[in-house]
Amino acid sequence: MTRRTFTLPAAAAAAFAAVLAMAGPAAAHVEVSASDPRALAKNVTLTFTSEAESDTSGIAKLQIVLPKGIAPEAVNLAKAPAGWKLTPSEGGYTVGGKALATGTDAVYSITVTQLPDAKSLVFKTIETYGDGSVDRWIELPSGGAEPENPAPLLALKPAAPGATASTAAPTPTPSASEPTTEPSTSTTEKPTEKAAEKDSGGNGTTVAIVVAAVVVAAGLALWWFRRNRGTGSA
Repeated sequence: MTRRTFTLPAAAAAAFAAVLAMAGPAAAHVEVSASDPRALAKNVTLTFTSEAESDTSGIAKLQIVLPKGIAPEAVNLAKAPAGWKLTPSEGGYTVGGKALATGTDAVYSITVTQLPDAKSLVFKTIETYGDGSVDRWIELPSGGAEPENPAPLLALKPAAPGATASTAAPTPTPSASEPTTEPSTSTTEKPTEKAAEKDSGGNGTTVAIVVAAVVVAAGLALWWFRRNRGTGSA
């Protein structure tokens, strides 16, 4: 009986340790939190924590795919490890720099102009270590089961009363005014040019008539002079 009393707790402790060892790697992931986790909230600071998994190298780069409703232009780097920079990309951004010390979590913050009107936001993340190894935190829950490599998920509360999505001004402002300027200029110039051509044509016709009349009158005068001269000499 005594032997059994000591054996069971030891076996239970060993089994518990084995469970922890198996669960350890799966617990590492990327987390995200928000200063104002509400839909349509403005000027929100999002903080990401990427847990280091490698025992031989530190995190050097993080590539993030932004959720629908957040454009790369609406994101600015607020805080990051020393020397790290944010570079916008198509549909997301990359933040990184010199590889961190082995075992050091990568923590950085961004500011977002406005969160979209949604219930949750997914930030798929790819971690790249200094030795080139990669961890992909891009999976979404399916069928109620927790994925092995879950993407960072931010749950949002309902929007504040009266909150609305910002309406951006038209990007091509100069070109928007050109269509109203160019046609108006051309329509005023063309009638003026036609009028000038019409006026010059009329003046030319008048001058031609006058010249013809003078020529005819001179001819008649010369004819009359010669006729009278001949008559007088006879």
